[in-house]
Amino acid sequence: MNLSRHFHTDKSATILIISNLFTIIFAIVEKWDIGEIMWIYWAQSVIIGCFNWKRILDLKQFSTEGFYVNKRPVKPTRATQRQTAWFFLFHYGFFHIGYLIFLLREKKPLSGMPVFGIAVCILTFLVNHSFSYWHNRQKDLNRTPNIGAIMFFPYARIIPMHLTIIFGSHYAENSRGALVLFLGLKTLADVIMHMVEHSDARR
Repeated sequence: MNLSRHFHTDKSATILIISNLFTIIFAIVEKWDIGEIMWIYWAQSVIIGCFNWKRILDLKQFSTEGFYVNKRPVKPTRATQRQTAWFFLFHYGFFHIGYLIFLLREKKPLSGMPVFGIAVCILTFLVNHSFSYWHNRQKDLNRTPNIGAIMFFPYARIIPMHLTIIFGSHYAENSRGALVLFLGLKTLADVIMHMVEHSDARR
């Protein structure tokens, strides 16, 4: 898999970088703290999950190689497709409810938060992932992707970028430079995993 070649041909990766840079610039100019930024990235993760759920339901053909339910292999049927989509939605949603509780304990929304700026950044990511979904949708229609890989990949994508922010918050709390560094690392993880997820090699 040639990520460099994939990057130059994937407009959605470019827009993803722009969306992240927009958030970083907003955070610097408005002097946000890490708690406010985490709300944006939590919302981005929810958006990623919603589009992945729709992606699973939109599949016309798919592989179930190496995919097991209750320790049993499953066939690539419409029933399998629906069950996988709804299981993902429930499990991913439960994961983000737990994350939401963590955020509420750290920094409650609307309590002195720059709601407008945060909403603008979230909207930017919504536009980005909407474009990415439609831009990459044809690839799924022209190949036979593995439904198990599609279901699990959002976890592999969001966990590295959120761990970067969570553990980086300790060092970035009182430093603009450290904050920019960790947001940059988050962006790098986000873009790399995006390219891997939508690479032609993921069949």
